[in-house]
Amino acid sequence: MTILQAIVLGLVQGLTEFLPISSSGHLYLVPVLSGWKDPGAGFTAVIQLGTILAVFLYFGRDLGRVFMGWLRGLRGGEAARTHEARMGWAIALGTVPIALAGLAFEKSIDTHLRTPWVVGGSLIAFALVMGLAERVGRQERKWEDLTLRDGLTMGLWQCLALVPGSSRSGCTITGGLFGGIDRATAARFSFLLSVPAILASGLYKLYKERADLLGGGMMPTIVATVVAFVSGYAAIAFLMKFLQSRSTWVFVWYRVALGLVVLGLAFSGRLGGV
Repeated sequence: MTILQAIVLGLVQGLTEFLPISSSGHLYLVPVLSGWKDPGAGFTAVIQLGTILAVFLYFGRDLGRVFMGWLRGLRGGEAARTHEARMGWAIALGTVPIALAGLAFEKSIDTHLRTPWVVGGSLIAFALVMGLAERVGRQERKWEDLTLRDGLTMGLWQCLALVPGSSRSGCTITGGLFGGIDRATAARFSFLLSVPAILASGLYKLYKERADLLGGGMMPTIVATVVAFVSGYAAIAFLMKFLQSRSTWVFVWYRVALGLVVLGLAFSGRLGGV
């Protein structure tokens, strides 16, 4: 991988990780269309660490309050009943499903599911589900209304992000909308919920594939991670402001259009299809 390729892939990762349009789908599509070698699921997971740093920077106060509230809550009493303590447990509870599913289906996720048919189909299918959530969700509940049940529910939705083309933020925000949570709050919790899962996945893949990623591929991996951090922060800032006054429909239609393009290219044989 060249430095230019690393910059492009890092930029794509950062911009698409938090926008509900699927980073895995774009990171699959860009190398194929450019004639580059597939960077692999390990590279993708590691450069996600850059986007997690962007979450820490943008949501540092939220993460600090939740973590300290959770720590104080361990002593019991009134401290255990604060909203921050509940959010800490909600994030922990919501992380369990994707941790179990990721370990159980790791081989399939890294190999069999990385096909144009899965990516294209997921882009379209989850776009339709997102559109349905946008239409039927009441969007009445705010940050203060979130519960442990919301954490588990959105955590189960997060499991669907293991399918290439689905989108982690898209799945969790959709789950929040179905639960009556407003868009901005659903996105805010989605980003906080992503921290343990992406951090654990990135560190796990970094250890497992350290020979390749820290050998000849060390510099491209570092460059892509840094670029992903910068572009990821920009994507978070944009989406949080965007969802305060606008719906997710633009992302729904983008996903449908991209999914049709992917399936069309696969059918023509340009993406390894029939």
